[in-house]
Amino acid sequence: MAEDSEIPQGQVAYRRLLEDIRSGTLAPGARLRETDLAERLGISRTPVREAIRQLEADGLVIHLARQGATIRTLDHAEVVELYEMRAVLEGTAARLAARAASDMELAELSALNSELAAAPAGPQARELNRQFHRTLLDAARNRFLLKSMSALQKTLLILGPSTLVESDRVASAVAEHAAVLTALEDRDGVAAEAAMRGHVEAALLARIRGMRGREIPLEDEV
Repeated sequence: MAEDSEIPQGQVAYRRLLEDIRSGTLAPGARLRETDLAERLGISRTPVREAIRQLEADGLVIHLARQGATIRTLDHAEVVELYEMRAVLEGTAARLAARAASDMELAELSALNSELAAAPAGPQARELNRQFHRTLLDAARNRFLLKSMSALQKTLLILGPSTLVESDRVASAVAEHAAVLTALEDRDGVAAEAAMRGHVEAALLARIRGMRGREIPLEDEV
């Protein structure tokens, strides 16, 4: 893996800002001031400007009157729509993986889920969950599905930290993954798709619970 020194500064800034969005450091509605970001990242304003343009192309940043570049906000309907598309794409991935996954990939999925079961809620659980879903997507053997899911995942970053910050949700996710795994091992594509859709729907419910009582600023607020 290339070191930051070998990567153009614009890409370094882009990756750092993506991680800040993922972690919730840059929350929906946050303003992106080039001077402040350049100082924090220890680089000039030009690569920061490039990174902001790339985030805008990804649909993560919008420009508001009298505010400038701002992290986009999602309303309740958009969150539901995102998870509906995630259910379609990951459900399809599970169905395809039931046919195409190797025994080694199934063993890796099982190992990742076992590690997730033993992991504390928070960043470690989030990373293991990410690896589980990425391994399953790879096992589907469909590059167009991967490309579509990658675009969707970037928009999901706006929602901030994973729902796996609560131990109850981690335990539920492990059980839901196990149901997907059972169907994959049985090579039952229909059951694998249904189990994955159920998993994504449960994640949506957890996300909605986490949004209760939280004000989501409107994109036209100034």
